[in-house]
Amino acid sequence: MRPKPTPNYLAGYPTALVAQVQQLLEQGKLANLLQQKYPQTHDVRTDKALYDYVLAIKNEYLGNVGQLSKVTYDSKLHVIKNALGTHTTISRVQGGNLKSKREIRIAAMFREMPPEFLRMIVVHELAHMKEREHGKAFYQLCMHMEPDYPQLEFDLRAYLTCVEADRR
Repeated sequence: MRPKPTPNYLAGYPTALVAQVQQLLEQGKLANLLQQKYPQTHDVRTDKALYDYVLAIKNEYLGNVGQLSKVTYDSKLHVIKNALGTHTTISRVQGGNLKSKREIRIAAMFREMPPEFLRMIVVHELAHMKEREHGKAFYQLCMHMEPDYPQLEFDLRAYLTCVEADRR
């Protein structure tokens, strides 16, 4: 069985920026830089706390988009789908009505991450409730809910690159 290739979290970013991150990583400075920028952890540890956290953000920005049936930390998510979060909509016929259930699953690794990264991934998954595709409208919605979204996404990708390098 062939080993899985390591994810390239920085794919799509300018080459010079990726080279800068790589240089910081090789010099052993990337982890310290990110630790200084994001020194705190959050208190959202349980699935119930996560549900309440996500619901508060959803109600503030997307009140009329529909209900969330379930929000949970998923320990298998990163391994199985190489994803950090997922959103699903399941439709079922009940009697004469069509019922829809929406779920958000967040990779369990976010229990231990800085609160800014948890918010970024939650905003990303909530944006999918309104915009399915990663297009201009999707990213505008993300930035409406979290103005620092692009920087947080990049920093999270640098953080994940650092974590991946430590595993090797």
